[in-house]
Amino acid sequence: MVETNKTVVKEFILLAFPELQQFQDLLFVIFLLTYITCVMGNVTIIVLVRIEPSLHTTMYFFISVFSILEIMFVSVTVPRLLANLITANNIISFNGCFTQMYVFVSLGVTEGYLLLVMVFDRHLAINNPLHYPAIMTHALCIELAVLPWIMGFAIILIPTIITGHLEFCGPNMIDHFFCDFAPLQNLACSDPFISIICTSIDAIINAVLPLIIIIGLYVNIIMTVSKIKSEEGKQKAFSTCTSHLIVTSLFYGTAIIVYVKPNGSHYDKYLAIMYTAFTPMINPFIYTFRNRDVKKVFRNSINRLIKQDAY
Repeated sequence: MVETNKTVVKEFILLAFPELQQFQDLLFVIFLLTYITCVMGNVTIIVLVRIEPSLHTTMYFFISVFSILEIMFVSVTVPRLLANLITANNIISFNGCFTQMYVFVSLGVTEGYLLLVMVFDRHLAINNPLHYPAIMTHALCIELAVLPWIMGFAIILIPTIITGHLEFCGPNMIDHFFCDFAPLQNLACSDPFISIICTSIDAIINAVLPLIIIIGLYVNIIMTVSKIKSEEGKQKAFSTCTSHLIVTSLFYGTAIIVYVKPNGSHYDKYLAIMYTAFTPMINPFIYTFRNRDVKKVFRNSINRLIKQDAY
C-alpha cells in the first residue's frame, strides 16, 4: 500500500485479547486445535471429492472449492493470532497490516458470493431437473467457481486503497487480533468519513444483497419442494440444501453484524472469532454428518483402509 507523506506510523500492534491475559496459553491451545481441525476437515472433503467417482458432481465440485476457500480464509488470521498468543509477537508492519486486511476481506466477500453460487446450483437442480445437465455444463461450473474470486478481490481493492491513504500519525494499537477496516479507521488522524461510507456501502452491496437473493432462492426452492407429493422426494430434495442453509446462516449472521454497521466496537473481535475460526472449523462436519453421500463414501474409505491393514 502507498503511504502518504503525513503517515508516520510504520507498524501496528495487534492487541488481540489483553483482558484475557491469564488465559493466553489456553487460548493458544483452543485456536491451534481449531485451526488444525479446520484444515484437516476441509482437506478431507477435497480429497474425498477428488478420489471418489460418485462425488464427481456439480454440487460436490462447489463444496470442494468452498473447502479450499475456507482453508485460505482461516489461514490469513489464525496463524498470526497463534504467534501473538505464544510469543507475544504482536507487531505487524504497515503494509503487512493492509495486505492482511485486503486478502481477508476479499476472501470473505468471495465466500459470500460462492455461497450464492451454491444455492443457485441447488435452485437450478430442483426447479429444472430435466434441463439441469444441459445448463450446468463443465465450462459454466468453472466460470461460476472463478467469478466469486474475481469479484471478491476486485471489489475490496477500492475501499482498501481509500483506507490506506488515511493519515496514521499517532496511536498504532489495534484492538483486534487481525487488521480490519473499522479498527484501522478508528486509528486514523484524518477524517475517515469517506472510508467508512465506502466500506459500509460495500458491506451492504456484498453482504446484504447476496443474502436477500439467497433467501429469495430458498423461498422458491421451498415452494417447489412443497409441491412434491412423496415424502421421500421432499426429504431427498431438502437434504441437498439443509447443510448449505446452516453454513450460510452461520456465515452471514455474524459477518453482517460486524460489517454493515458504520463504526466498530470492542466486541467485534469476539464476533469475528465465529466467522474467522469456529465456523470454518465446523463447516466440514456440517457437510459430512448431514450428507448421506459423503458419510457413505467416508465409511467405505475407512472400511477399505481397515481391510488393507488386516491383510
